[in-house]
Amino acid sequence: MLFSSSVFICIFFPLVLFFYYVVFKKNRSAQNVFLLLASLFFYSWGEPKFVFIMIASILLNWLFALLIEYFRKKQVFAKIILTISVVSNLIILFIFKYLNFAVDNINLFIKNDIVVDDIALPIGISFFTFQAMSYVVDVYRKAGEVQKNPLNVGLYIAFFPQLIAGPIVRYQTIADQIKNRKESVSVFANGVQRFIVGFAKKIILSDTLALIADSAFNSKEFNSISFAWLGAIAYTLQIYFDFSGYSDMGIGLGKMFGFNFLENFNYPYTSVSITEFWRKWHISLGSWFKDYVYFPLGGSRVDKTTRLVFNLFCVWFLTGIWHGANWTFILWGLMYFALIVVEKITGFNRSKKLRVVKYFYTMFFVVLGWVFFRSEKVTDAYRYIKSMFGLCGNNFLSNETILYLNNYLAVIIIAAIAAMPIAPIIKKRLNALPQKQKAVADCIEVLLLTIIFVAALSYMIKGTYSPFIYFNF
Repeated sequence: MLFSSSVFICIFFPLVLFFYYVVFKKNRSAQNVFLLLASLFFYSWGEPKFVFIMIASILLNWLFALLIEYFRKKQVFAKIILTISVVSNLIILFIFKYLNFAVDNINLFIKNDIVVDDIALPIGISFFTFQAMSYVVDVYRKAGEVQKNPLNVGLYIAFFPQLIAGPIVRYQTIADQIKNRKESVSVFANGVQRFIVGFAKKIILSDTLALIADSAFNSKEFNSISFAWLGAIAYTLQIYFDFSGYSDMGIGLGKMFGFNFLENFNYPYTSVSITEFWRKWHISLGSWFKDYVYFPLGGSRVDKTTRLVFNLFCVWFLTGIWHGANWTFILWGLMYFALIVVEKITGFNRSKKLRVVKYFYTMFFVVLGWVFFRSEKVTDAYRYIKSMFGLCGNNFLSNETILYLNNYLAVIIIAAIAAMPIAPIIKKRLNALPQKQKAVADCIEVLLLTIIFVAALSYMIKGTYSPFIYFNF
């Protein structure tokens, strides 16, 4: 089920709110059980069989955490159980996400013909697997209380606002909230506001920009230089509003039930280095790899540069392959590895000089990286990049560029402005107004949000099917 679907907006979510706040209002345990059942129903919508994988993951990791707690005083046993839990989660992830990819590459390498049936990819398996691993590791580290009730573990892993496309919620972040969260009218209202903003990002901006990007990337011929760049820039904006929009909706929905999730984006397209970009983009994933891979390997506090390079290679190779079983994702991750290594060794990211030049350098490689990310094959990415730099005898301008600029230039400009931190600046100034003026500003804000929501609803009703990009991960 999609957040941006009429079934979710008009039926599922209103019913969930009704049962949560009316039927089970005075019983926290009943509320948690209901949210878990609603979340499992949400996940099973369209593909019911995959919910059993989710349930197996919940029970498996609940058991591992209990065993770790039981053998807490026998450190060797606890560490063995932790290792088994990590390996078990990775095996499940490998079978469903990477087995076909691995077999195809083995066949190419040894010129063999190993046959494996195509395995369907459960939606969001990377997200809920990482959350499950986070739970067990945090219990081992004493960063969160072990949950003896498997239903509480299930709610943490399966909670529908962040289930299939993040943000990746760390167990230590909401361990206490599972039992002791506090709902309020103000927090609920803030959640509604956040959901509407994310909904509009997805429906109005991302889905419109997708029309340009899809036309450019799906072309069977070489694009003109201008249309290749237009398509790449459109995809750069599309994926930001697609993913940050989903994160906004997830965070907003969580607030409506009293859960506070950490931010997942912080205006990454204002960055002046690749290092800064990855501090602001998909923050929950970067934080996960930092705490569970980079720091355990030694992080940057190592004696030798070669060790630092190795640690960074592990993180960025895994970051690339986490996004998908495809060489395009691996090359995308390794590109960022190379750039971040150079920045760390040279101190480039710490320098405050030439910020304009550094901004364009950063955005150049970010846009180039999204070409690999969007392409189905490495050869497709190579072909597209050739078009961008005029290396295939293509023209600079084409009818496609003129057509799409005529139709969508206003959307591109609005999207570019919305990707900048203008809204928080305005919000901060409005909050500083005298009480009467602030009350007027709040009324105007509610009116604008209502208009935006109605407009997004109309787009949704008349629009075509467009799943979130990160559902594939």
